[in-house]
Amino acid sequence: MDNWVASVVIFCRSGYEKASKNFDEEDLKVDCTGYHFMITGANSGIGKCVTTSIAERGGTIHMVCRNETAGNETKLAIMKTTGNEDIHVYVLDLSQSLEVVKFCEEFRRTHDSLNVLVNNAGCMINQKELTEEGLEKNFATNTLGMHLLTTGLVPLLQKSKNPRVVTVSSGGMLVQKLKKDDLQFEQLLPFDGTMAYAQNKRQQVVLNEQYAKKYPEIHFSCMHPGWAATPAVKSSMPEFYEKMKDRLRSPEQGADTVVWLAIGQPILKMKSGLFFQDRRPVSTHLPLACTKVSAEEEERFVEELDKIAQNLRVERIVF
Repeated sequence: MDNWVASVVIFCRSGYEKASKNFDEEDLKVDCTGYHFMITGANSGIGKCVTTSIAERGGTIHMVCRNETAGNETKLAIMKTTGNEDIHVYVLDLSQSLEVVKFCEEFRRTHDSLNVLVNNAGCMINQKELTEEGLEKNFATNTLGMHLLTTGLVPLLQKSKNPRVVTVSSGGMLVQKLKKDDLQFEQLLPFDGTMAYAQNKRQQVVLNEQYAKKYPEIHFSCMHPGWAATPAVKSSMPEFYEKMKDRLRSPEQGADTVVWLAIGQPILKMKSGLFFQDRRPVSTHLPLACTKVSAEEEERFVEELDKIAQNLRVERIVF
């Protein structure tokens, strides 16, 4: 109960309001002109707020959206609001692994630079579904899709100035111990979409740390946006939303640390691979939660992920 009460205070709007008193707004007074930003899930919720914030600062935006109509409508709205016309929409479903690989190949071929990748897109599907490639859909989107996109764009990021990758995780991962041997949730009976999502978010945090070791030329960070009133939360967790809606952060508040990690100068002086909440690094484990695993187990997880990619006949991912 004490942990629950603490989470309500820290993760909700009141937690943000308290933390923001210590923010230095000079950190976000950045001219992004000439810098290229790719944001997944850019047409709604936190992704839309991040896109708008960076567009206001003159950045070239590459919006990756699953729905073409929603993506284009959001693009036009942001162009009108910010006056920035250098915004581009790409249609991609991250659950379709082979399409993610093809997208990365085409983007590398047609672009000379990508300064920042924001891995924001995700899903929480409460009934077990398989993709056309036979993968559990939460895993295919949140873990494998993010992984294929990130590693597929590494060569382009490495050629760019001050490259960064920011991944939007979730506080739900704090109650999850990394499961290296059941990535498709075959042992999760009955299937629980909330638990699957939280496990995917733990996997993202582990991958963020692994990327930082493998690619020192790129600055990697992962973050928890707190509990924000986004369309995704409302649709995937309706009971939680109704119970907590008066306490939830606004999407803009949830997006604040994403923007800070994507454009703020202080982050470049900090260690790569950290996990953030409200512009400060925090632990990836709760006290006494027994969620830590060994380095060998983390490596085993990456190996299992690699095997799945190989079985789909995608490019081999080697760490």
